[in-house]
Amino acid sequence: MTTTRLLTVAPSVTRRRRLGTTDRPRRSVTLTVLTAIVLVYSLIPLIWLFINASKTQSDLFSTFGLWFGDEFALFDNIARALTYDDGIFLRWFGNTLLYVVVGAGGATLLAVLGGYALAKYEFAGKRAVFAVVIGAVAVPGTALAVPTFLMFSSMGLTNTPWSVIIPSLISPFGLYLMWTFASEAVPTELMEAARIDGAGEFRIFWQVALRLLAPGMVTVLLFTMVATWNNYFLPLIMLRDPDWYPLIIGLNQWNAQAATAGGTAIFDLVLTGSLLTIVPLIIAFLFLQRYWQSGLAAGSVKE
Repeated sequence: MTTTRLLTVAPSVTRRRRLGTTDRPRRSVTLTVLTAIVLVYSLIPLIWLFINASKTQSDLFSTFGLWFGDEFALFDNIARALTYDDGIFLRWFGNTLLYVVVGAGGATLLAVLGGYALAKYEFAGKRAVFAVVIGAVAVPGTALAVPTFLMFSSMGLTNTPWSVIIPSLISPFGLYLMWTFASEAVPTELMEAARIDGAGEFRIFWQVALRLLAPGMVTVLLFTMVATWNNYFLPLIMLRDPDWYPLIIGLNQWNAQAATAGGTAIFDLVLTGSLLTIVPLIIAFLFLQRYWQSGLAAGSVKE
C-alpha cells in the first residue's frame, strides 16, 4: 500500500517541482537575462536624461553622453529653467496640471459611470453601444485631431483650454476597461441584497460599488493621466497662444528656438525641463502602483 501511495504521489510532486509553486516560483536564467536587458533598455534613457540635465551648455556637446561633465549644474539649470522668460515653464506646468486634472479626471469619472451602467443594467441598444465603444477603441486619436479642430474652430473654441480639455474627456478604452472591470468586481447578488435592504441605485453605487471599483478606477486614471500629460498633436493644432501651452509643446518651442533667426540655443534648459516634466508621472506611478497592479489582474483568474 505504501508503494502504491508513493507511485501516486511521486508524479504530482515531480510536476509541481517542474512547474514551481506560488510560494517558491521557478527560477529561469533565460527570463532573468531577458528581464535584465529590458530593465537596462528602459533605464538608459532616464539615466542619460538625468546626467545631461546636470551639465552646462558647453559640457553638453564636449563630454560623453553617459557620464557627468566637468561641472555639476543640475540645481543651477533647474533654477534657470523655472525663471527663464519670466517663468513661462511654471505657466506651462500649471496648464498641464489643469488639462490633466479636469481632462483626465473627467474622463475617469465618465468611464466609471458609463462602465458601471453598461455592466450592471440592461437597456435597449446595449449591443450597439458595445459595438460603438469597441470601434472607437480601434480609432487612433491622431486621425480625429483634424476633424476635431474643424469642429471646434466653427464653434470658436480653438486657442482656448476647452479645445484641449473637452476631447480629453472621452476615453473609449477607459470606458471599455471599466465596463469589463465592473462586470467582475461588483457582484449582482450584492446589489440585490442592498436593494432588499431598501438602498436606492445611487446609494448602491456610492456606498457599495464605488469602493469595489477603486482598483479599476485608479488604473483608468493612470491611463488617461499619462495620455493627457503626453498629448502632443491635439494641443499643437488647437493652441496658438504660448500662455496656454502644456509642457510638451512649450519644451518643443524651446528646442526649436535655436533654429530661428536670432534665437538662443538653450538645450540644457530643454533637458532640465524634460527631467522636471517626468517627475510627477514617476511619483504618481510609485504611489498608485499597488492599485494599478490589482486593476490589471482583475478577471484574469476564473473561479
